[in-house]
Amino acid sequence: MKPITPNRQSGAALVVGLLLLVVITVLAVSGMNTATTELAIARNDQGYENAFQAAETGLEAAIAQGQFNTIANTTLPQTVIGANNYYEAEIQFEDETLVPDRAFSLGVGSGISAYHFLATSRAESRRAAAATDRDSAATHTQAFYIVGPESPTL
Repeated sequence: MKPITPNRQSGAALVVGLLLLVVITVLAVSGMNTATTELAIARNDQGYENAFQAAETGLEAAIAQGQFNTIANTTLPQTVIGANNYYEAEIQFEDETLVPDRAFSLGVGSGISAYHFLATSRAESRRAAAATDRDSAATHTQAFYIVGPESPTL
């Protein structure tokens, strides 16, 4: 058997090695792009959750404040939560319906009404102090009514 001399090698190991390096590099770049995309998705989801929770807080604050006007809308001032999250809430009078008396006579003679309101809370979660295209916003609306004596304001 004849020994293999250096000038007779064809370089197949070098070509295979370079191809494997190219494949590993492509996989690494693809993995980095996937990780970067998943990080952006998580950051956007966190911003939306912050806006969602701020809007819910606005609804709770609007209903808990207990001042319900049947003549004009009640607007709560803008409230800041944390560094870049805020909400605005408003309560709007919708309608008044009669509450039936004990004989279910459709409210005739009962003197009691159901006052229907609509609470709306708009919230925003910003990434920075200035607005960007990656900010999140949420608007939540809840209807409710209060039963009380017939009167223009509660």
